Amino acid sequence: MEVLGLDIGGSGIKGAVIDVKTGNLISDRFRIPTPDEGKPKDVAKVVKQIVDHFSYKGILGAGFPAVVHHGVAFSAANIHESWIGTDVEGLLTETSGCQSFVLNDGDAAGMAEMEFGAGRGWEKSIVIMLTIGTGIGSAVFVNGNLFPNTEFGHIEIRGKDAERRASDATRERKNLSWEDWAVRFQEVLSRYESLFSPDLFILGGGASKSFAQFKQFLKVRAEIKVAELLNQAGLVGSAMYAYRRSESDENKKIKTPKK
Repeated sequence: MEVLGLDIGGSGIKGAVIDVKTGNLISDRFRIPTPDEGKPKDVAKVVKQIVDHFSYKGILGAGFPAVVHHGVAFSAANIHESWIGTDVEGLLTETSGCQSFVLNDGDAAGMAEMEFGAGRGWEKSIVIMLTIGTGIGSAVFVNGNLFPNTEFGHIEIRGKDAERRASDATRERKNLSWEDWAVRFQEVLSRYESLFSPDLFILGGGASKSFAQFKQFLKVRAEIKVAELLNQAGLVGSAMYAYRRSESDENKKIKTPKK
């Protein structure tokens, strides 16, 4: 089954056609910069451009940087505040002409890693995936089941959001060494571990590429693994989500014959 997966971010909107059975990209990735301010109608137009680029006609999935509940955005941490209360699924469906299914971007990446990446074999465990980039995204799985919209980057650490203290963007902005940054990130990991007692942390995002430079400074009970799908995870996960949602919706339409 081939599904168009999208990863909608504050700086760019990426798309690729995914084989949801294997997690492989069937097409090259295609990226368009996110419009200034990133307001709903402008972002939706870019999604339409990506759909047209691939001459795509099927369902699509989109990872979105917000709490998404029943297709509606409930937050707007790194996007324009006018998204709050917007029916993202409805807007993208109407603008693109493709039935759209939307989920939190961290959840999308986590789904892909659990199915095709570092989370394989951990289906009977508590797994926390963290994407360390502009902020800190998160996805939590309990016995293989996603607990959506956790947004752990906004848990308070020393009076600030965790991502304000220990994102990769913060490291770059403050010009911190990997060791100095790891002290901050260790504090974040320790808080997550004390609250949720995971068996495994999966680290993704930009900082994970330099894991060898800071892994020796991290001390947690849980195992730590680096994400395997890298910048493809959000695309793969969003496509998987759309496929599963569409299959579920189709099943709901099947009526039991009357006896």
